[in-house]
Amino acid sequence: MNIWVVGASSGIGLEVAKQYAANGHRVWISARNEEQLTTIALENKGLLPLPVDITDDNALALAVSQIEQSGQPLDKVIINAGTCEYIDSYEIERDKIRRVMETNFFGAINVVNAVLPLLRLSKKQQPSMDPQLVFVSSSVTYQALPRAGAYGASKAAVRYFAETLRADVVHEGIDVRIVSPGFVKTPLTDQNDFPMPFLLSVENAASRILKGLGGKQFDIHFPKRFTYSLKFMSLLPDCIRLPLVAKASRHDASQLNSSSAHD
Repeated sequence: MNIWVVGASSGIGLEVAKQYAANGHRVWISARNEEQLTTIALENKGLLPLPVDITDDNALALAVSQIEQSGQPLDKVIINAGTCEYIDSYEIERDKIRRVMETNFFGAINVVNAVLPLLRLSKKQQPSMDPQLVFVSSSVTYQALPRAGAYGASKAAVRYFAETLRADVVHEGIDVRIVSPGFVKTPLTDQNDFPMPFLLSVENAASRILKGLGGKQFDIHFPKRFTYSLKFMSLLPDCIRLPLVAKASRHDASQLNSSSAHD
């Protein structure tokens, strides 16, 4: 099987790529840092470096052409590239939101636009096999949480888009999936300054993803103790749910008072 993992220089994406390669698959790994990807590929058999900036259409077109030149059908694309910035201040930091949305949502859309022709060609070449298009979202989309306005909104947009896309391309035999992890120990989550319940190792998370993508489940979410608790919270009446969520806020009333004093 020929797989392209976008966002594979570290964390979940890299471990997913490694596990697929260990199972004998051919895996292209993408991120912006070409040197880092080359080093990873040299150390891991079956991984092929394919540097790309997913916010750059020309770079994506070049990456796709390299896959086409291999002469191999593309069987699976995993869109894992992402970033996270939390919003702590009283003032809404629009630049943070734009940066996160540009990578997590618009970047994902750019990849989809680039790979759909390859997945359609793969289906034509291998009628008995449904090529997969996988979006890595987040369990935070089940319930809005404080400080996660930028990250959560971007991942919620990814989820909505993926479900919409699936409704259309399922008729073409393209298998769209969502992955919704809880907290996983990665370089990105190492920056978090708050407790992360049910924190999983990246190896554990990747193993769950591979197992899920080998089955029939549309939304592969884990760990269940965490994801089901968020889903349950989202079903509570607003008069109970919203005050519970607000208790986790870091809102500082002094910032509001300071802002008002300067008006």
